[in-house]
Amino acid sequence: MNTPTRDTQEAPALLPLVDVVEDASGITLYADLPGVARDALQLRVEGDRLAIEAEISATLREGSTPSHTEVGLTRYRRAFTLSKELDAERVSAELSQGVLRVRIPKAAQAQPRRIQVQVA
Repeated sequence: MNTPTRDTQEAPALLPLVDVVEDASGITLYADLPGVARDALQLRVEGDRLAIEAEISATLREGSTPSHTEVGLTRYRRAFTLSKELDAERVSAELSQGVLRVRIPKAAQAQPRRIQVQVA
């Protein structure tokens, strides 16, 4: 996976923190998306680009207004360029407790394999 990319012509959005963990069979992304419901999350792969977009759903009780707001944006956005080693057709994702887990396995040709040696 290469460095993250950002679209500069879109509306302002929060850049979620993401941890990337690589193992022999692929990579796993962990993106912090507090306040995001599953139906407000979009995860897309277009060509070699993985895009994460989400709307924050902060609900207030009727008639109440916040006395202080530190984060005024209500959208998350992050994009990554995927290397050719990864199999973009087999991406899986799950959202739990405000953390998005995205698993991208390596393509079959990029997987380590054992070569059998013949005795001549």
